[in-house]
Amino acid sequence: MTSNFIVTSAFSQWRDYAALCKPRVVFLIVFTAIIGMFLATPNGVPWTLFLSATVGIGLAAASAAALNHVADYRIDALMARTRDRPLPQGGLERNQALGFALLIGSISMYVLVAFVNLLTAVLTFASLIGYAVIYTRYLKHATPQNIVIGGAAGAAPPVLGWTAVTGTVDPHSLLLFLIIFAWTPPHFWALAIYRREEYAKAEVPMLPITHGVEFTRQQILLYTVILILATLLPYVTYMSGEIYLTGALVLDAIFLYYVVRMQSDHDDELAMRTFRYSIVYLALLFVFFFLDHYAPLAVQLIGSA
Repeated sequence: MTSNFIVTSAFSQWRDYAALCKPRVVFLIVFTAIIGMFLATPNGVPWTLFLSATVGIGLAAASAAALNHVADYRIDALMARTRDRPLPQGGLERNQALGFALLIGSISMYVLVAFVNLLTAVLTFASLIGYAVIYTRYLKHATPQNIVIGGAAGAAPPVLGWTAVTGTVDPHSLLLFLIIFAWTPPHFWALAIYRREEYAKAEVPMLPITHGVEFTRQQILLYTVILILATLLPYVTYMSGEIYLTGALVLDAIFLYYVVRMQSDHDDELAMRTFRYSIVYLALLFVFFFLDHYAPLAVQLIGSA
């Protein structure tokens, strides 16, 4: 009986540590970083470098997520979306979560410096601080434009992946940054509309609370148009070809459909569907980047077989 209790308790605690890392968010971050790696080279990424960069960037993202839990534990307890997280539920103490975040953050920096390159480590550390400290501790509570300014940290992963391979910041990698930067406001503000009462209760000055839902819908439309224009730039600058362009146009059209509907259909469920689609949108957009980039190589390999 005692041994079963110990095993169950240990499993529960490790599950809490895993929850600190926000696995679904980190998965999308690491995925865009991986695509950044593969876009940086015409012939694929060496496996040792791929694994080192993926682990380093992933652990840094998980560390930032855990630090976010530590900073927001009081707010999390007030919101239905977050009240089941480990700290509000008492599964972990704040010092445990903080120690865990610092540990995996330190490991990530060691891996990136030792096995990738210094530039990637510096940029990764800057994005970690940008999200976990500047955004979470200050911007989130200071301005309704918090998600716009703080979005720079979340837009960094494809640049980190690119620099992991090349050791330089390429202008094309900055286009990937721009796309995620423009994507972040319509993505998050759609959720903020759906969860506005919870944010108001937690006294977080999200745009729907400070400027109203109608204004927020208009801003979502504005940033979606900016996003669509940004997604055209890789084709205009010859970074990507017709495969990417076709996929991007289809995804853009669906996103715009949702956002335009939001202007007249004020059902909060539509806002939530828009939020969910935005996640699928970004993942598929980067899939099209990958397919477009390696289609010529695939054709060459098939032709020589």
